[in-house]
Amino acid sequence: MVVSRKQIAPECNIFIGGTKLKQREQFKYLGTLISSDGRNKVEISSRIAQAKRSFQKMKAVLTNQCISIQTRQRALQCYIEPILMYGCEAWTISKQTQKNLEATEMWFIRRMLRTSWVAKKSNEKVLKEAHTKRSLMNKIRKRQATFFGHVMRKGKMEHIVTTGMMEGKRSRGRQREKMLDGLTLQSGLTQEG
Repeated sequence: MVVSRKQIAPECNIFIGGTKLKQREQFKYLGTLISSDGRNKVEISSRIAQAKRSFQKMKAVLTNQCISIQTRQRALQCYIEPILMYGCEAWTISKQTQKNLEATEMWFIRRMLRTSWVAKKSNEKVLKEAHTKRSLMNKIRKRQATFFGHVMRKGKMEHIVTTGMMEGKRSRGRQREKMLDGLTLQSGLTQEG
């Protein structure tokens, strides 16, 4: 696999024992999907799908009205959220991705309360009924900030790669959003460079 910004990734010819290796668009490494365009949109969509599948497997417990909502929310935090947030420390979260993650959080809460879609309850009413607030994005941002702190305390190479202070020319057009951009926007700080 070649990671490239181009629409069509350049072909890479690698031979092992006379056999050419197939070029892949994406592959799974340590449980995380890595795509050839270097973005994590596919990975986040995959995490959302895995979390929803796990929720469905635990549906009997998570939607049981005999169990208090606080206990069910705790089960959600212990068993489902780690599946959803695995590897979130390195995600670049766009506005659309944030909306998808927030919608997933509401999907879980609505299912736990057995709120019908026909009822047309606003998210605020559902959250009030569940005696909770949205917390998923705050947890993700906190994990990212902690991870960023670890990386910045490491060696010079990690610092250079993370801050993007490398030599060379920028590509034309609007620059891609970086993980660091999301952290600085969230914290209200500015980047020096």
